[in-house]
Amino acid sequence: MKLIWLIAIGGCIGATARFCLANKVKPINDFPLSTLLVNVIGSFLLGFFSGAVLNSTIALLVGTGILGSFTTFSTLKVEIVSLLDQKKWRTAFFYMAVSYIGGIVLAFGGYALGAFFSS
Repeated sequence: MKLIWLIAIGGCIGATARFCLANKVKPINDFPLSTLLVNVIGSFLLGFFSGAVLNSTIALLVGTGILGSFTTFSTLKVEIVSLLDQKKWRTAFFYMAVSYIGGIVLAFGGYALGAFFSS
């Protein structure tokens, strides 16, 4: 039961952080910058904490709770569909490329950095 509360508390923190960031960072020419930022920042941080090999309790709090609710896969998909529906092809494909490639590169970099600091 304690683990569920840790995840719930982390989820509250992550969702609140995402909401605050989304309200501070506005779209640029219909480009969903806030979603991009939360997803690439979250990818880096999850990579970092995974590379740092945290104990399972902290990993649940940070990884599943905070970063799981901070990042948003579903909003990314809806925004891509919306951009495609509006026939904003370049913006949609740029958004997909930066989100996926940037997310993977930053997760890898975060993992490597976390592993470096934990050794």
